[in-house]
Amino acid sequence: MPKIQEAVLGQCQKAKDASLKAALLTPEDRVRVLQAMATAIDEHRDDIKAANEVDVEQAREQGLSPPMIDRLALDDKRIQGMLDGLLDVAKLPDHLGELIGMRRRPNGLLIGRMVVPLGCIGIIYEARPNVTVDAAGICVKSGNTVVLRGGSEAFNSSKALAGIIATAAESAGFPEGGIQFIDTVDREAVDVLLKARKYIDVLIPRGGAAFIEKVVASAQVPVIETGAGNCHVYVDDLADLDMAAAIVYNGKVQRPSVCNATKKVLLHEAIADQFVAVALSQLQDAGVEPLVHENATQLIPGARTMTEDELYEEFLDMRLGFIIVKDMQEAIDHVNKYGSHHTEAIVTRDYQRAMAFINAVDAAAINWNASTRFTDGGEYGMGAEIGISTQKLHARGPMSVPELTTTKFVVLGTGQIRK
Repeated sequence: MPKIQEAVLGQCQKAKDASLKAALLTPEDRVRVLQAMATAIDEHRDDIKAANEVDVEQAREQGLSPPMIDRLALDDKRIQGMLDGLLDVAKLPDHLGELIGMRRRPNGLLIGRMVVPLGCIGIIYEARPNVTVDAAGICVKSGNTVVLRGGSEAFNSSKALAGIIATAAESAGFPEGGIQFIDTVDREAVDVLLKARKYIDVLIPRGGAAFIEKVVASAQVPVIETGAGNCHVYVDDLADLDMAAAIVYNGKVQRPSVCNATKKVLLHEAIADQFVAVALSQLQDAGVEPLVHENATQLIPGARTMTEDELYEEFLDMRLGFIIVKDMQEAIDHVNKYGSHHTEAIVTRDYQRAMAFINAVDAAAINWNASTRFTDGGEYGMGAEIGISTQKLHARGPMSVPELTTTKFVVLGTGQIRK
């Protein structure tokens, strides 16, 4: 067996073995482990920042884009966000072991379901080291173990974080080997994880569209698909244009490198010129590069026309596409064709139109008069998130503790036999 395959499978087996013990921890045990992980992050801030500086410097030397560097950079605020996320997850309701839907059959049997962990979770992610902590924390709270494989751009940061939280978790009573970090950037390790059905119960990939497609196409392990965010904001002719401008600005500028940032703006033809007059200068002052659909070339003189591929593309930089539509139905049709089923938004004063848009658009999250940036586990009150699912089975939207559990049937009898 090749060396990398042997090493990765060995780590997967340790995590799988530990999952049988992790499922038996009490709610109090899980809270204690999460608190210990948070404390360890706080105590090792300097070590985390030192490891992250290596990644950031290497990223600059390799010519990575500013948005990509932003995704992997860690400062005290983001480190605080990680440990706060762990503490928030610790406070979430703990339903493991609960019996739900119990009902008595005519023969006297009580039949229902018990909430149980999924088991051993594999996470493959790219250049955001905070995923290391968020994913591990949610797995601990939901009674699972985890195998982490971070991207090469944030390798040093993710490795340092994983080591810190794994040591802290085990010292607080989490089963040994329950948090594993794949200590190689060799892509062969990913291929091994995709086929590790004996040990990995479910695989969650986080990254760009091409990466997600590769995982979904190649995996033999069940996958929860987290998709790219080609997120649109439709500005209706009955919209408050100042509100719409603020929503688009926030969605694009606050953090352009993330999946829930706004990538395209659909403008009703009746207010397109007015919206541009209100919003464009502030967007450009912030560094936004406006692109236009072929039907909107007169809207912003000098702006480059988007290609067909760019209409599907998740802009993780300062590009922002502008498209003119004749009515809401055309906006819905455009979103359902080019969107990535992540997050879409409508700005309008009209309740009926908002509800029609919400009902007709196929996406995991749809916002009325609110920024696309709110699609986030923390903003939804779920603590941290392990990813945003764009599929319809078994979870959809931001995934936290409940989405990493399943149920098993429990039958309680008094000696019944089947006749």
